[in-house]
Amino acid sequence: MTFRTKLLLLTSLTVAGAVALVTGAVAVSTRRAFERLDVARREALLEQFRRELDARGEELSRRVEQIASSAAIEQITSGAAEYDRAQAEAQEQSLDFLDVLQPDLTIISSAHWPARFGYKNDWNIATGTKSFLARITLPEGNAVALISVRSSPGGKALVAGGRSLNAELLKSLGIAPGMRALLWRAPDDLIDAQGAVQHADKLEPLIAQVKASRHESTATVQWTKQRSSSEAFLGLPLFERGQLMGVLLAGTSLREEMDLENAILWIGIMVGGSGIAIGILLGWWTTRRVTHPVEQLAAGARSVAAGDWSARVEVVSHDEIGELAQAFNQMTQHLVEQRDRAIQAERVAAWRELARRLAHELKNPLFPLQITIENLQRARERSAEEFDEVFREGTTTLLAELSNLKTIVGRFSDFAKMPAPQFERVDVNELVRGALKLYDARLHADDRAPTSLRLELADGELPIAADSDQLRRALSNLVLNAMDAMPDGGTLHVVTAKMDDGVRISVADTGLGLTPEECERLFTPYYTTKHHGTGLGLAIVQSVVSDHHGKISVVSEPGRGSTFIIELPLKQGEQI
Repeated sequence: MTFRTKLLLLTSLTVAGAVALVTGAVAVSTRRAFERLDVARREALLEQFRRELDARGEELSRRVEQIASSAAIEQITSGAAEYDRAQAEAQEQSLDFLDVLQPDLTIISSAHWPARFGYKNDWNIATGTKSFLARITLPEGNAVALISVRSSPGGKALVAGGRSLNAELLKSLGIAPGMRALLWRAPDDLIDAQGAVQHADKLEPLIAQVKASRHESTATVQWTKQRSSSEAFLGLPLFERGQLMGVLLAGTSLREEMDLENAILWIGIMVGGSGIAIGILLGWWTTRRVTHPVEQLAAGARSVAAGDWSARVEVVSHDEIGELAQAFNQMTQHLVEQRDRAIQAERVAAWRELARRLAHELKNPLFPLQITIENLQRARERSAEEFDEVFREGTTTLLAELSNLKTIVGRFSDFAKMPAPQFERVDVNELVRGALKLYDARLHADDRAPTSLRLELADGELPIAADSDQLRRALSNLVLNAMDAMPDGGTLHVVTAKMDDGVRISVADTGLGLTPEECERLFTPYYTTKHHGTGLGLAIVQSVVSDHHGKISVVSEPGRGSTFIIELPLKQGEQI
């Protein structure tokens, strides 16, 4: 994965993560705000219900007081009125329930159940000014009512009147939009402002929890499969003298909350998508400004690594990237300056070394030349006969030393004027055979220890693009070094092999071998392990191999011989 891709991905994930975090935080805070508001609204509804119940109790007490003070109650008590006279009084005062009782709670007249005449009232009556809740037994079932009890003048009778806790009471509550009040009346009646509640069974767990705990409880009810149909309920138990009369349920619709959460979610998705798109564009622009100069720096570094020390990068800004580009340009400029100084120093050192080596090599043959000439001069001064004899010996010495000088000068000349290789199609096997043929006579000479040749050539041809003359010269140098390394005889082992992308030539001997330090310096010009020679042979070999875009290496151990390995590519400048 490239740096640009990583930066784009990081920017996109950062924007998306930030949007997701903000969206989640807003959604959570909104939900909590709704929950606090709903709790406050439900508490307010419950408090309003209590106030409404107290107000109705006071109103009920006044109406019952009026009935208790009326002449009709006196007539009912004295038996002058009809047994159902209480119905007329209840209708006149808009009461749902009315019983006229003797002090022992025996019913004298009942408005809601006239047939109860003579029975005991079971409302758990307590006289006083405060109204109370009571469970009313009816022919068709039970009801829960708000009851008020008053005594008639003289205390001859008790008047107990009440109003049912019904849908009308729930309608009278000022309920905020999105809320509703439900009333569960013992034992199993559940109503709201419109009457009976459908799917009342879904509220049974909450009612059971309130009945069991005898405290306020909350629950969420989902009426349909859609989450938006959910309502949050707070249940308030209605007790009267230790007996549960009902449960008031304050419900709040969660539709608005869920709609708002969905809106926040979609807004978050849209903002997140837009943020990711903007992040991608911003990331692309940022990476373009960052990675493009970095890519230029990388290209410049590769150019420097390839040898182009004059490589420069364009400075397009004055920020950190621009400073880096300027530093790179300064570095390459300093490298060029250091290279030039190094080249000059190397040239001076090379010429000094060349002069030293040349002086050393020429000094040895010059001394015999000087002695020979001095001998000739002394012999010429003595006698002609002695001169002739000295002349013949001296000329032989002079010719030999001059030949030695010619050889020395020729080697230095060859190393100094190495021409560029002329590539052509060459068979490596034939080239090896030709190089070894030059030393066939020397290998079998009588004046040296026996040396055997072991030749292993690859099957078929090994065609490569090479300069045959230079490559033959390099092989000749390796063969000659191998023979010199075996003064007591041994085995010369030459192998050719084909590789995937080139050929390999190895020249091995069983001679004295080399130390690791000698192997490291072996290809250095003018370095030699022999008592004679200029130390240019292996340097020339390395130069030839390098010009052919190959590589040469040596594997050796003292006393176990040496192996020189040349690896050459199949193709050079020409196709073969």
